[in-house]
Amino acid sequence: MQVTVWGAGAIGGVVGAWLVRNGVDVLFVDQDAAHVEAMNRDGLFIDGIRGEFRVPAKAAVPADVKGPLGTVLLAVKCLHTETAVRQMMPHLTPGSAVVSLQNGLNEELIAKLIGPERTIGCFVNFGADWQAPGHIRHGGEHPLYIGELDGSRTERIEALQRLLSAFCETTVTDNIWGYLWSKLAYASVLFATALVDAHVYEVVAEPAARPVLAGLAREVLTVARAYGIKPERLVEFWPDEFEAGNYDRAFDRIAAHYRGQIKTKTGIWRDLAVRRRRTEVDCQVGVAIEKGQAVGLDLPLNRQLQTLIHELEAGTRQMSWDNFKAFSINP
Repeated sequence: MQVTVWGAGAIGGVVGAWLVRNGVDVLFVDQDAAHVEAMNRDGLFIDGIRGEFRVPAKAAVPADVKGPLGTVLLAVKCLHTETAVRQMMPHLTPGSAVVSLQNGLNEELIAKLIGPERTIGCFVNFGADWQAPGHIRHGGEHPLYIGELDGSRTERIEALQRLLSAFCETTVTDNIWGYLWSKLAYASVLFATALVDAHVYEVVAEPAARPVLAGLAREVLTVARAYGIKPERLVEFWPDEFEAGNYDRAFDRIAAHYRGQIKTKTGIWRDLAVRRRRTEVDCQVGVAIEKGQAVGLDLPLNRQLQTLIHELEAGTRQMSWDNFKAFSINP
């Protein structure tokens, strides 16, 4: 199977490197010309939680890609989804499949652009960070879940499971939307942890922060239920605990998970504190807000969170524990 990794940063780079290591023919596509040049010249270097290794890499910028493309693992930031899909569209065939290794509900947009028959859902939650051109750090473990958008079991989903199992445990689910919505609720919690320059396990363990974090998750889970979605348990995020009000147990679980990882601060924190660039807040938290509005549900805490993240992006607000005082929580 020939595979194209479109977006060879943290997530795409780690998955693609493991596929190459297992003998898969992979083309890495990335808009960062320096990253592409480094991969073509020196290969792709991975270090982190499983040790370190280097693989040879074929890489190209989007303008130099030549089709046809078969299986595409899309791993760009969610704010670049439409641009990336439109770049690859001329190279897709009726039998192509685009698999979203992203944050958010990107499968909806991808399916709108190229059709649900060429779109596969994937839940990704392992940790990784781009370090430098040609160098990515694998910061944490988490299984993958993949599924057809309609929940059906197909030959191609089973083939994809075999492919991705070369990287990590991969499970086929008939409820991919349940995993994606759980991750969307979890994302609001993780965005809020980036309001502070602290490790995730420190933020979720802070008693003053827990009411805000719990409220953020519950708002999104309420929207999921309104759409008839059954949120699924993730390794460290159990939506049913939040819905039942078992917050201490829920946050202790998240804290324990992050203490066992190399990557103990989120990519959101890194975007704000290190890379000084826009986060994915609008296509994660913002999408949850829009989805809620469409069914008559307001998400006031998530609206406040989106505003705070925008202020951090603009430099008009600094990371601080005091940021949690900006939330208005109804008794």
